[in-house]
Amino acid sequence: MSDSVRNVVIIGSGPAGLTAAIYAARANLSPLVIEGVQSGGQLMITTDVENYPGFPQGIMGPELMQLFRQQAERFGTEFLQLDATSVELAGRPFTITAGDHVVRARTIIISTGASAKWLGIDSEMKLMGRGVSGCATCDGFFFRGKEVVVVGGGDTAMEEANFLTRFCTKVTVVHRRSELRASKIMQARAMKNEKIQFVWDSVVDEIHDVNQGKVTGVRLKNLVTGQTTEFRTDGVFVAIGHRPNTDLFRDWLELDGAGYICVSDGSRTSVPGVFAGGDVTDHVYRQAITASGMGCMAAIDAERYLEAEASGV
Repeated sequence: MSDSVRNVVIIGSGPAGLTAAIYAARANLSPLVIEGVQSGGQLMITTDVENYPGFPQGIMGPELMQLFRQQAERFGTEFLQLDATSVELAGRPFTITAGDHVVRARTIIISTGASAKWLGIDSEMKLMGRGVSGCATCDGFFFRGKEVVVVGGGDTAMEEANFLTRFCTKVTVVHRRSELRASKIMQARAMKNEKIQFVWDSVVDEIHDVNQGKVTGVRLKNLVTGQTTEFRTDGVFVAIGHRPNTDLFRDWLELDGAGYICVSDGSRTSVPGVFAGGDVTDHVYRQAITASGMGCMAAIDAERYLEAEASGV
């Protein structure tokens, strides 16, 4: 790893980060991607991706991310398979620490994404992509004609539930309280939808059936009575929110109330020379295709920033 100051360092290796790498590399900026120990973003836990353009037969999430990486590497992108542990953005060149490496950069593109909040039970992880999902837009199509459970009570859960009724015969919303946290308009839409029913004051404390390798039902626990019941379902959509991966940047960048990086004029953050894209800035769309587009924007913004700096503009 060279001690020279890098033109562009990209933190994160999901669709946004790797698209930024492709564009930056093709602009001869020799980008370095600090990809993390677990590279590839949320698509690494997605089985079939059928809504990414260019793959009419669909593609596995990990395979898609491997193709992204190969394309970035083809144009000269370097990779560091370590987690970034600290950044220093007070002056340029910026510094990023990852393991024993300290990297200096003229510009940084942040694409660390967001992590879905999960229930935290073993069966959930074991059945991920086999009936357990955190994205109705991504996976709803696979549940056509089936019955599913949505866990959550906020706007995201209501959006997921309403969307899933396009495909599913029945959607059961399981919420740990006796009333929803969602906005009134989202509550009204869900309540009026004949395909949606509600189970109140309850949580999912087990998902069946790991032995069969697919979701066949859940065990529900009523938090008021303590009683548990078995409930048959074909799928479980966890919609209890997302957490942007922005802890590294809290002391340096402007974040919104939910912790997402604030951007303006494309991908510019509150620190000149630092750009961001993908789910780390986006709590609305959260799709691979939109993240890729934002990664493209960030790379072009970084390239133009460096050009303007070089020309003294």
